[in-house]
Amino acid sequence: MKKYTYTEKKDTRSGFGAGMAELGKTHPKVMALCADLVASLKLDAFIKDNPERFVQCGIAEANMIGVSAGLAISGFVPYATTFANFGSGRVYDQIRQSVAYSDTNVKIAVSHAGLTLGEDGATHQILEDLAMMRAMPGMTVINPCDYNQTKAATIALADHVGPAYLRFGRPVVPVFTAADQKFEIGKAWMVNEGKDVTIVATGHLVWEAIQAGELLEREGIDAEIINIHTIKPLDEEAILKSVAKTGCVVTAEEHQLNGGLGDAVCQLLSRYRPSPVEMIGVDNSFGESGTPAQLMEKYGLNAASIVEKVKKVINRK
Repeated sequence: MKKYTYTEKKDTRSGFGAGMAELGKTHPKVMALCADLVASLKLDAFIKDNPERFVQCGIAEANMIGVSAGLAISGFVPYATTFANFGSGRVYDQIRQSVAYSDTNVKIAVSHAGLTLGEDGATHQILEDLAMMRAMPGMTVINPCDYNQTKAATIALADHVGPAYLRFGRPVVPVFTAADQKFEIGKAWMVNEGKDVTIVATGHLVWEAIQAGELLEREGIDAEIINIHTIKPLDEEAILKSVAKTGCVVTAEEHQLNGGLGDAVCQLLSRYRPSPVEMIGVDNSFGESGTPAQLMEKYGLNAASIVEKVKKVINRK
């Protein structure tokens, strides 16, 4: 098992802020829009250096999407920012009509996704957003795993032409990917090569998959771990190549089981390589208030649950 360590923890939303600050210096057409959550989206540095390229839309997310679409048509590269719950569920119609159907070059960048929003509770813990955005024709969907990868994804999206949804979070998590990484949209990152089982993880669950891999190694199980930071377009080649070797899969995501990464992998395998699959995610329920760590443990979104599912899926081969 390849060893991964970290020297610090940072929130992925700060990675987004750092990426925007860099884009403010290198991409003159990039603009930032926000729905009254500048501090939460870490946009202060971008706004300080580029006040003329920022639009404060207030608590009017639907209007923000419309303004973003207009800016995109005018040749700008707008990043529409808010909490994930408000940037997907609240404005689904506007995204569908003005961004996806119209194929406008809008980047919807959302923070505070998933259970790890924590104490704000179920009303704010969006767990269906990846499913909604995956279903949208033409939409690119990205869910990076740490600060560095979020920064790299933010920067990469500026050169990507077309609608995109970038999801990140509030809690501090280990920073374990390279600071100078090249982020390739739609290209999976092989975290660890193995032969006994494929673990396909996204977002905060990538670090948990690495921890699970170390636990499994102690028991003689060699896990191949893949970071799927781009949910759509899915790196089908990487997944199929891995499963051809291991013969079984565990998926892990901070999202509903329905419609997320696990479903995308199952759809792929059912067409080209039927194989045993076990899925880690929230099972048809809403969240609740609690610390991020408490919620991840209660809902089984951790290394221990991945280990359990790995043993189960191997016995199904």
